[in-house]
Amino acid sequence: MTTTKLKIRLEGDPCLRKKSSLVDDVGPGERILIQLMIDMMYQAEGVGLAAPQVGVNKRIFVIDIGEGPLIIINPKLLSKKGSQCLDEGCLSVPGVTINIKRPEKVFTQFLDQNNKQVKRWLEGLMARAFLHELDHLDGKLIIDYGTAEELTKFKEQLDKIHKKSKA
Repeated sequence: MTTTKLKIRLEGDPCLRKKSSLVDDVGPGERILIQLMIDMMYQAEGVGLAAPQVGVNKRIFVIDIGEGPLIIINPKLLSKKGSQCLDEGCLSVPGVTINIKRPEKVFTQFLDQNNKQVKRWLEGLMARAFLHELDHLDGKLIIDYGTAEELTKFKEQLDKIHKKSKA
């Protein structure tokens, strides 16, 4: 399998709106998927990529905010602190940015690629990326946070994305 067989799904694709299934065991298939997702994330110049964004409804995502890839499987949000409002973009909604209020710090639990449970505080951009990708696993996109004004501002771009996702 190569990255040419995977494609980033765009808003309007039903896969992006489904709740993803838990991963029972991280095996060779999941490890291949994870590596392909990392490659695709770098190719698309993103800081994160969730499995539903490539058409796989499993609770897996990858993040790299410049510190090397972090692989997250079956994530849970255990605690959160503070808040910050920043514009967010998304590879599945290209050209659209929405101002989203999220916690500044989050305490998380997840499996790594070796089936090892990890508990970890994340903060700043890493916390934001974690929560953004976690939303994808629950079928939520940045546009779900958009105000009527923001959605009107990006209406033309969203219409183009919908047409492209149907093609």
